[in-house]
Amino acid sequence: MKIIDGKAIAAQVRAEVAERAAEVARARGFPPGLAVVLVGQNPASVSYVTAKERACAECGIRSFPARLPEETSQAELLALVARLAADSEVDGILVQLPLPKHIDATAVIAAIPPSKDVDGFHPASLGALVAGLPGFVPCTPAGIVELLMRTGHDPDGKDVVVVGRSNIVGKPVAALLSRKGRGGNATVTLCHTGTPNLADHTRRADILIVAAGRPGTVGAGMVKDGAVVIDVGVNRIPDATRKRGFRLAGDVDFDAVAPRCSAITPVPGGVGPMTIAMLMRNTVIAATGMRDY
Repeated sequence: MKIIDGKAIAAQVRAEVAERAAEVARARGFPPGLAVVLVGQNPASVSYVTAKERACAECGIRSFPARLPEETSQAELLALVARLAADSEVDGILVQLPLPKHIDATAVIAAIPPSKDVDGFHPASLGALVAGLPGFVPCTPAGIVELLMRTGHDPDGKDVVVVGRSNIVGKPVAALLSRKGRGGNATVTLCHTGTPNLADHTRRADILIVAAGRPGTVGAGMVKDGAVVIDVGVNRIPDATRKRGFRLAGDVDFDAVAPRCSAITPVPGGVGPMTIAMLMRNTVIAATGMRDY
């Protein structure tokens, strides 16, 4: 069994992005730019945004931080998105989710121009993914494909089972893995809360991707010997022995499942670092106008 080191692979991607970001800066006189918008003080969101801003600095991408109070209105947020959309030095716009309950996240995502939608959540981006057209791929699915390809687990011809049907991970990663081309050509089964006998599906997977949002969703009896397991879950489990009062766990029972796998991602240190690395990559792609990357 091999543990897939997402931190190391993400560092490779960031180094590649930094080289291309420097080329962009030399060619046009200013670096790629990413606006990161945070509304409120959700602790997990603050942590994610801070990590994204650190990655920008490492990759030579200019960060345009915007931290707004919890009570910011939807109209105020949409006005900010419009200003960022009109700023020629801002190549990508990311609005950190979740948003406060009084703001319609769907409307905010739709207000981001597809050309600056580096999160890949705009309906036009998702439609392009399904249609096999150029567009931004959501960062976590893109990161999963890079993990597979860079560790020698090409999904071409494999049976892939995805557990979870969110618009952020499940649906787009299923579309990405089933389309023609690099990192695709897999036969994909998409499972969810309405799937009866989930284990009947997961046990036949050559590659199992779990993005259910619930710890312990997949146990040892649900994985076939030699499978590759990608655990997307990040769950905070109360733990009084830890300094922060919690520990992170995935959607897979790692200790039970790992001995049966040929390869598995840990939590943390697996998919998470790749998500941020692919965001950096998408920002540089935006700066090149989707050309020659």
